[in-house]
Amino acid sequence: MEVRLGYKRTEVGVLPDDWDVVPLEAIADRIMVGIASAATHAYREKGVPLFRNQNIKTGQLDDSDLLYVSPQYEVTYKNKRLRGGDLLTMRTGYPGVTAIVPPQYESAQSFTTLITRPNARRVESTYLCHYINSEWGQRFFTQSQIGGAQKNVNAGTLRRMLIPLPPLPEQRAIAVALSDVDALLGALDQLIAKKRDLKQAAMQQLLTGQTRLPGFHGEWQVKRLGEVLTICHGRSQNEVAVADGPYPILATGGQIGTASRALYDKASVLIGRKGTIDRPLYMETPFWTVDTLFFSVMNGSNVAKFFYYRFWLIEWMQFNEASGVPSLNARTIEHIEIATPDPTEQTAIAAVLSDMDAELTALEARRAKTRTLKQAMMQELLTGRTRLV
Repeated sequence: MEVRLGYKRTEVGVLPDDWDVVPLEAIADRIMVGIASAATHAYREKGVPLFRNQNIKTGQLDDSDLLYVSPQYEVTYKNKRLRGGDLLTMRTGYPGVTAIVPPQYESAQSFTTLITRPNARRVESTYLCHYINSEWGQRFFTQSQIGGAQKNVNAGTLRRMLIPLPPLPEQRAIAVALSDVDALLGALDQLIAKKRDLKQAAMQQLLTGQTRLPGFHGEWQVKRLGEVLTICHGRSQNEVAVADGPYPILATGGQIGTASRALYDKASVLIGRKGTIDRPLYMETPFWTVDTLFFSVMNGSNVAKFFYYRFWLIEWMQFNEASGVPSLNARTIEHIEIATPDPTEQTAIAAVLSDMDAELTALEARRAKTRTLKQAMMQELLTGRTRLV
Protein backbone atom coordinates (compact mmCIF):
# COMPACT_ATOMS: atom_id res chain seq x y z
CA MET A 1 0.00 0.00 0.00
CA GLU A 2 1.13 3.51 -0.76
CA VAL A 3 2.25 5.52 2.26
CA ARG A 4 0.72 8.98 2.37
CA LEU A 5 2.84 12.09 2.34
CA GLY A 6 4.48 12.87 5.70
CA TYR A 7 4.53 9.22 6.83
CA LYS A 8 7.00 6.34 6.61
CA ARG A 9 7.10 2.58 7.03
CA THR A 10 8.79 1.35 10.21
CA GLU A 11 9.28 -1.91 12.12
CA VAL A 12 6.10 -1.15 14.08
CA GLY A 13 3.95 0.09 11.21
CA VAL A 14 3.35 3.36 9.35
CA LEU A 15 4.30 6.40 11.46
CA PRO A 16 4.79 10.15 10.91
CA ASP A 17 8.15 11.16 9.44
CA ASP A 18 9.16 13.00 12.61
CA TRP A 19 8.59 10.01 14.90
CA ASP A 20 11.43 7.69 15.85
CA VAL A 21 11.34 3.97 16.61
CA VAL A 22 13.73 2.97 19.38
CA PRO A 23 14.24 -0.01 21.71
CA LEU A 24 13.00 0.64 25.21
CA GLU A 25 16.51 0.41 26.64
CA ALA A 26 17.49 3.48 24.58
CA ILE A 27 14.97 5.70 26.40
CA ALA A 28 15.21 4.18 29.88
CA ASP A 29 17.77 4.93 32.57
CA ARG A 30 17.21 1.49 34.07
CA ILE A 31 15.30 -1.71 33.33
CA MET A 32 15.55 -4.24 36.14
CA VAL A 33 13.68 -6.79 38.22
CA GLY A 34 12.44 -5.95 41.70
CA ILE A 35 13.38 -7.90 44.82
CA ALA A 36 13.59 -11.57 43.85
CA SER A 37 14.51 -13.24 47.15
CA ALA A 38 12.16 -14.59 49.82
CA ALA A 39 10.55 -11.75 51.76
CA THR A 40 7.89 -13.53 53.83
CA HIS A 41 9.96 -13.39 57.00
CA ALA A 42 10.27 -9.60 56.62
CA TYR A 43 6.54 -8.81 56.34
CA ARG A 44 5.37 -6.22 58.87
CA GLU A 45 2.15 -4.38 59.75
CA LYS A 46 3.94 -1.17 58.81
CA GLY A 47 7.17 -0.50 57.01
CA VAL A 48 8.34 -0.13 53.42
CA PRO A 49 5.54 -0.74 50.85
CA LEU A 50 6.12 -3.79 48.66
CA PHE A 51 4.21 -4.02 45.38
CA ARG A 52 3.58 -7.40 43.77
CA ASN A 53 2.26 -8.52 40.40
CA GLN A 54 -1.31 -8.56 41.70
CA ASN A 55 -1.07 -4.86 42.57
CA ILE A 56 -0.43 -3.96 38.94
CA LYS A 57 -3.53 -2.94 37.00
CA THR A 58 -3.63 -1.38 33.56
CA GLY A 59 -2.20 2.11 34.01
CA GLN A 60 -2.32 2.28 37.81
CA LEU A 61 -1.31 0.50 40.99
CA ASP A 62 -3.91 -1.04 43.27
CA ASP A 63 -2.74 -0.57 46.86
CA SER A 64 -5.81 -2.14 48.52
CA ASP A 65 -3.84 -5.23 49.59
CA LEU A 66 -0.39 -3.74 49.80
CA LEU A 67 2.28 -5.60 51.80
CA TYR A 68 5.00 -4.01 53.92
CA VAL A 69 8.51 -5.19 54.76
CA SER A 70 10.86 -4.17 57.52
CA PRO A 71 13.33 -1.33 56.79
CA GLN A 72 16.19 -3.59 57.95
CA TYR A 73 15.34 -6.08 55.21
CA GLU A 74 14.64 -3.45 52.55
CA VAL A 75 17.90 -1.54 52.93
CA THR A 76 19.78 -4.47 51.40
CA TYR A 77 17.92 -3.74 48.16
CA LYS A 78 18.15 0.05 48.17
CA ASN A 79 19.35 -0.01 44.56
CA LYS A 80 15.89 -1.32 43.58
CA ARG A 81 13.88 1.43 45.31
CA LEU A 82 11.14 2.86 43.14
CA ARG A 83 10.77 6.45 42.02
CA GLY A 84 7.64 8.33 41.09
CA GLY A 85 7.12 7.90 37.34
CA ASP A 86 8.75 4.46 37.20
CA LEU A 87 6.77 1.80 35.35
CA LEU A 88 6.02 -1.58 36.92
CA THR A 89 5.27 -4.42 34.50
CA MET A 90 3.92 -7.85 35.35
CA ARG A 91 6.35 -10.65 34.55
CA THR A 92 3.96 -13.56 35.14
CA GLY A 93 0.22 -14.11 35.18
CA TYR A 94 -0.64 -11.42 32.62
CA PRO A 95 2.85 -10.52 31.36
CA GLY A 96 3.05 -6.98 30.02
CA VAL A 97 0.32 -5.25 32.05
CA THR A 98 1.95 -2.02 33.20
CA ALA A 99 1.30 0.70 35.79
CA ILE A 100 2.93 3.98 36.81
CA VAL A 101 4.36 4.45 40.29
CA PRO A 102 2.67 7.53 41.82
CA PRO A 103 4.76 10.11 43.71
CA GLN A 104 3.48 8.99 47.14
CA TYR A 105 5.23 5.65 46.68
CA GLU A 106 8.67 7.11 46.10
CA SER A 107 11.24 4.68 47.65
CA ALA A 108 8.78 1.78 47.84
CA GLN A 109 9.90 -1.65 46.65
CA SER A 110 8.46 -4.27 44.31
CA PHE A 111 8.65 -8.04 44.36
CA THR A 112 9.78 -9.75 41.12
CA THR A 113 8.10 -7.18 38.88
CA LEU A 114 9.86 -5.53 35.96
CA ILE A 115 10.89 -1.95 36.70
CA THR A 116 11.45 0.60 33.94
CA ARG A 117 12.81 4.04 34.78
CA PRO A 118 12.10 6.27 31.75
CA ASN A 119 14.63 8.92 30.77
CA ALA A 120 12.59 12.11 31.23
CA ARG A 121 14.59 13.87 28.49
CA ARG A 122 13.45 11.30 25.94
CA VAL A 123 10.07 9.95 26.93
CA GLU A 124 7.02 10.88 28.99
CA SER A 125 6.20 8.13 31.53
CA THR A 126 2.44 8.32 30.97
CA TYR A 127 2.81 8.14 27.18
CA LEU A 128 5.10 5.13 27.53
CA CYS A 129 2.67 3.41 29.90
CA HIS A 130 -0.23 3.96 27.49
CA TYR A 131 1.78 2.52 24.62
CA ILE A 132 2.92 -0.57 26.54
CA ASN A 133 -0.69 -1.26 27.57
CA SER A 134 -2.00 -0.71 24.05
CA GLU A 135 -2.92 -3.42 21.58
CA TRP A 136 0.46 -3.05 19.88
CA GLY A 137 2.45 -3.06 23.10
CA GLN A 138 0.65 -6.12 24.44
CA ARG A 139 1.19 -7.95 21.14
CA PHE A 140 4.94 -7.70 21.81
CA PHE A 141 4.51 -9.55 25.11
CA THR A 142 2.30 -12.22 23.58
CA GLN A 143 4.98 -12.93 21.00
CA SER A 144 7.84 -12.77 23.53
CA GLN A 145 6.56 -14.94 26.40
CA ILE A 146 8.69 -17.85 27.51
CA GLY A 147 8.09 -20.79 29.83
CA GLY A 148 5.55 -23.61 30.05
CA ALA A 149 2.25 -23.32 31.85
CA GLN A 150 3.36 -20.16 33.68
CA LYS A 151 4.33 -17.74 30.92
CA ASN A 152 6.68 -14.89 31.77
CA VAL A 153 8.74 -12.08 30.28
CA ASN A 154 12.22 -11.16 31.48
CA ALA A 155 14.12 -7.87 31.63
CA GLY A 156 16.28 -8.75 28.62
CA THR A 157 13.20 -9.19 26.48
CA LEU A 158 11.65 -5.95 27.71
CA ARG A 159 14.80 -4.00 26.81
CA ARG A 160 14.32 -4.97 23.15
CA MET A 161 10.73 -3.76 22.94
CA LEU A 162 10.39 -1.24 20.09
CA ILE A 163 8.68 2.03 21.01
CA PRO A 164 7.26 4.58 18.52
CA LEU A 165 8.50 7.92 19.81
CA PRO A 166 6.86 11.23 18.89
CA PRO A 167 8.48 14.52 19.93
CA LEU A 168 8.06 15.18 23.67
CA PRO A 169 5.32 17.85 23.32
CA GLU A 170 3.23 15.40 21.30
CA GLN A 171 3.89 12.61 23.78
CA ARG A 172 2.55 14.85 26.55
CA ALA A 173 -0.52 15.81 24.52
CA ILE A 174 -1.29 12.15 23.76
CA ALA A 175 -0.79 11.23 27.42
CA VAL A 176 -3.17 13.96 28.59
CA ALA A 177 -5.89 12.99 26.11
CA LEU A 178 -5.78 9.28 27.01
CA SER A 179 -5.47 9.98 30.73
CA ASP A 180 -8.61 12.15 30.57
CA VAL A 181 -10.52 9.18 29.18
CA ASP A 182 -9.01 6.95 31.88
CA ALA A 183 -10.23 9.41 34.51
CA LEU A 184 -13.74 9.24 33.05
CA LEU A 185 -13.60 5.44 33.08
CA GLY A 186 -12.40 5.49 36.68
CA ALA A 187 -15.25 7.78 37.70
CA LEU A 188 -17.76 5.50 35.96
CA ASP A 189 -16.29 2.44 37.69
CA GLN A 190 -16.66 4.14 41.06
CA LEU A 191 -20.23 5.21 40.30
CA ILE A 192 -21.17 1.70 39.15
CA ALA A 193 -19.63 0.18 42.30
CA LYS A 194 -21.58 2.66 44.45
CA LYS A 195 -24.85 1.92 42.63
CA ARG A 196 -24.28 -1.83 43.05
CA ASP A 197 -23.73 -1.36 46.78
CA LEU A 198 -26.91 0.71 47.02
CA LYS A 199 -28.87 -1.94 45.14
CA GLN A 200 -27.52 -4.69 47.40
CA ALA A 201 -28.53 -2.70 50.48
CA ALA A 202 -31.98 -2.01 49.00
CA MET A 203 -32.47 -5.71 48.26
CA GLN A 204 -31.55 -6.64 51.81
CA GLN A 205 -33.97 -4.09 53.25
CA LEU A 206 -36.93 -4.36 50.86
CA LEU A 207 -36.94 -8.11 50.21
CA THR A 208 -36.95 -8.99 53.90
CA GLY A 209 -39.48 -6.39 55.04
CA GLN A 210 -36.96 -4.42 57.12
CA THR A 211 -37.89 -1.33 55.10
CA ARG A 212 -41.39 -0.88 53.66
CA LEU A 213 -42.34 1.18 50.66
CA PRO A 214 -44.84 4.01 51.26
CA GLY A 215 -48.43 2.80 51.51
CA PHE A 216 -47.68 -0.77 52.57
CA HIS A 217 -48.26 -1.80 56.18
CA GLY A 218 -49.67 -5.32 56.34
CA GLU A 219 -47.81 -8.19 57.97
CA TRP A 220 -45.77 -10.46 55.74
CA GLN A 221 -46.55 -14.17 55.90
CA VAL A 222 -43.92 -16.88 56.23
CA LYS A 223 -44.50 -19.37 53.46
CA ARG A 224 -42.75 -22.27 51.84
CA LEU A 225 -41.61 -21.44 48.31
CA GLY A 226 -43.79 -24.33 47.15
CA GLU A 227 -46.85 -22.33 48.21
CA VAL A 228 -46.04 -19.45 45.86
CA LEU A 229 -44.36 -21.26 42.94
CA THR A 230 -43.75 -24.71 41.52
CA ILE A 231 -40.24 -25.81 40.57
CA CYS A 232 -40.13 -27.60 37.22
CA HIS A 233 -37.40 -29.60 35.50
CA GLY A 234 -35.91 -28.45 32.25
CA ARG A 235 -35.83 -30.84 29.31
CA SER A 236 -33.08 -32.42 27.29
CA GLN A 237 -31.72 -30.24 24.52
CA ASN A 238 -32.22 -33.24 22.21
CA GLU A 239 -35.99 -32.89 22.61
CA VAL A 240 -36.11 -29.59 20.75
CA ALA A 241 -34.99 -28.77 17.24
CA VAL A 242 -31.98 -26.46 17.60
CA ALA A 243 -32.45 -23.90 14.90
CA ASP A 244 -32.59 -20.19 14.23
CA GLY A 245 -35.90 -20.07 16.03
CA PRO A 246 -37.25 -17.24 18.17
CA TYR A 247 -36.83 -18.96 21.55
CA PRO A 248 -33.60 -19.03 23.58
CA ILE A 249 -32.29 -22.32 24.95
CA LEU A 250 -31.07 -21.61 28.48
CA ALA A 251 -28.47 -23.37 30.63
CA THR A 252 -26.91 -22.37 33.97
CA GLY A 253 -24.49 -20.04 32.21
CA GLY A 254 -27.08 -18.32 30.02
CA GLN A 255 -28.24 -18.84 26.45
CA ILE A 256 -26.63 -21.72 24.53
CA GLY A 257 -28.74 -21.71 21.38
CA THR A 258 -32.17 -21.08 19.92
CA ALA A 259 -35.22 -23.29 19.60
CA SER A 260 -38.11 -23.52 17.19
CA ARG A 261 -40.59 -23.88 20.07
CA ALA A 262 -40.78 -22.83 23.71
CA LEU A 263 -40.95 -24.99 26.83
CA TYR A 264 -42.58 -22.22 28.91
CA ASP A 265 -44.07 -18.88 27.89
CA LYS A 266 -44.68 -16.88 31.10
CA ALA A 267 -42.47 -14.90 33.46
CA SER A 268 -40.27 -17.30 35.43
CA VAL A 269 -37.41 -17.53 37.92
CA LEU A 270 -34.74 -20.08 36.98
CA ILE A 271 -32.11 -21.71 39.20
CA GLY A 272 -29.43 -24.28 38.48
CA ARG A 273 -30.20 -27.94 39.20
CA LYS A 274 -26.56 -29.00 38.66
CA GLY A 275 -23.30 -27.08 38.43
CA THR A 276 -23.92 -23.39 39.06
CA ILE A 277 -26.74 -23.48 41.63
CA ASP A 278 -26.44 -20.01 43.13
CA ARG A 279 -27.06 -17.62 40.22
CA PRO A 280 -30.78 -17.12 39.55
CA LEU A 281 -32.00 -16.12 36.09
CA TYR A 282 -35.17 -14.30 35.14
CA MET A 283 -37.18 -14.59 31.92
CA GLU A 284 -40.27 -12.69 30.85
CA THR A 285 -40.41 -14.03 27.30
CA PRO A 286 -40.91 -17.66 26.14
CA PHE A 287 -37.88 -19.97 26.46
CA TRP A 288 -36.59 -23.53 26.49
CA THR A 289 -34.43 -24.70 29.38
CA VAL A 290 -32.12 -27.74 29.50
CA ASP A 291 -32.31 -30.37 32.23
CA THR A 292 -29.54 -28.87 34.37
CA LEU A 293 -31.70 -25.80 34.99
CA PHE A 294 -34.95 -25.56 36.92
CA PHE A 295 -37.65 -23.09 35.94
CA SER A 296 -40.60 -21.98 38.06
CA VAL A 297 -44.32 -21.66 37.48
CA MET A 298 -45.83 -18.95 39.66
CA ASN A 299 -48.90 -19.87 41.69
CA GLY A 300 -51.82 -17.45 41.74
CA SER A 301 -50.90 -13.79 41.25
CA ASN A 302 -47.44 -14.00 42.82
CA VAL A 303 -44.80 -11.96 40.98
CA ALA A 304 -41.87 -13.79 39.36
CA LYS A 305 -39.61 -10.72 39.33
CA PHE A 306 -39.95 -10.31 43.12
CA PHE A 307 -38.91 -13.91 43.70
CA TYR A 308 -36.04 -13.56 41.23
CA TYR A 309 -34.56 -10.84 43.42
CA ARG A 310 -35.44 -12.77 46.59
CA PHE A 311 -33.60 -15.85 45.27
CA TRP A 312 -30.37 -13.81 45.31
CA LEU A 313 -30.61 -13.55 49.11
CA ILE A 314 -30.82 -17.33 49.61
CA GLU A 315 -27.59 -19.17 50.52
CA TRP A 316 -28.10 -21.89 47.94
CA MET A 317 -24.96 -23.86 48.74
CA GLN A 318 -26.40 -24.84 52.12
CA PHE A 319 -29.01 -26.84 50.19
CA ASN A 320 -26.43 -28.61 48.00
CA GLU A 321 -27.17 -32.35 47.93
CA ALA A 322 -24.01 -33.66 46.26
CA SER A 323 -20.39 -34.10 47.31
CA GLY A 324 -19.08 -33.52 43.81
CA VAL A 325 -20.85 -31.28 41.30
CA PRO A 326 -23.24 -29.03 43.30
CA SER A 327 -26.86 -30.13 42.91
CA LEU A 328 -30.30 -28.98 44.06
CA ASN A 329 -33.51 -30.94 44.48
CA ALA A 330 -36.83 -29.42 43.41
CA ARG A 331 -38.65 -30.50 46.56
CA THR A 332 -35.87 -29.10 48.74
CA ILE A 333 -36.28 -25.71 47.05
CA GLU A 334 -40.05 -25.78 47.52
CA HIS A 335 -39.64 -26.42 51.26
CA ILE A 336 -37.49 -23.30 51.83
CA GLU A 337 -39.40 -20.82 54.00
CA ILE A 338 -39.35 -17.06 53.44
CA ALA A 339 -41.45 -14.08 54.54
CA THR A 340 -43.67 -12.99 51.67
CA PRO A 341 -45.75 -9.82 51.10
CA ASP A 342 -48.95 -9.75 49.10
CA PRO A 343 -48.63 -9.58 45.27
CA THR A 344 -49.27 -5.82 45.17
CA GLU A 345 -46.24 -5.14 47.38
CA GLN A 346 -44.24 -7.76 45.48
CA THR A 347 -44.91 -5.77 42.31
CA ALA A 348 -43.87 -2.46 43.91
CA ILE A 349 -40.62 -3.89 45.31
CA ALA A 350 -39.76 -5.55 42.00
CA ALA A 351 -40.35 -2.23 40.20
CA VAL A 352 -37.95 -0.34 42.50
CA LEU A 353 -35.20 -2.93 42.05
CA SER A 354 -35.84 -3.15 38.30
CA ASP A 355 -35.35 0.62 38.03
CA MET A 356 -32.02 0.26 39.85
CA ASP A 357 -31.02 -2.51 37.45
CA ALA A 358 -31.94 -0.32 34.49
CA GLU A 359 -29.76 2.49 35.84
CA LEU A 360 -26.85 0.08 36.29
CA THR A 361 -27.32 -1.27 32.77
CA ALA A 362 -27.25 2.27 31.34
CA LEU A 363 -24.05 3.08 33.27
CA GLU A 364 -22.40 -0.14 32.15
CA ALA A 365 -23.35 0.62 28.54
CA ARG A 366 -21.85 4.09 28.92
CA ARG A 367 -18.67 2.58 30.33
CA ALA A 368 -18.46 0.10 27.45
CA LYS A 369 -18.96 2.93 24.95
CA THR A 370 -16.23 4.97 26.67
CA ARG A 371 -13.83 2.01 26.53
CA THR A 372 -14.54 1.66 22.82
CA LEU A 373 -13.87 5.38 22.39
CA LYS A 374 -10.54 5.02 24.19
CA GLN A 375 -9.54 2.13 21.92
CA ALA A 376 -10.34 4.25 18.88
CA MET A 377 -8.36 7.17 20.30
CA MET A 378 -5.36 4.91 20.96
CA GLN A 379 -5.59 3.58 17.41
CA GLU A 380 -5.38 7.13 16.09
CA LEU A 381 -3.01 8.81 18.53
CA LEU A 382 -0.42 6.09 19.18
CA THR A 383 0.12 5.56 15.46
CA GLY A 384 0.21 9.24 14.55
CA ARG A 385 -2.81 9.00 12.25
CA THR A 386 -4.29 11.90 14.20
CA ARG A 387 -1.85 14.56 15.37
CA LEU A 388 -2.48 16.73 18.45
CA VAL A 389 0.39 19.19 17.97
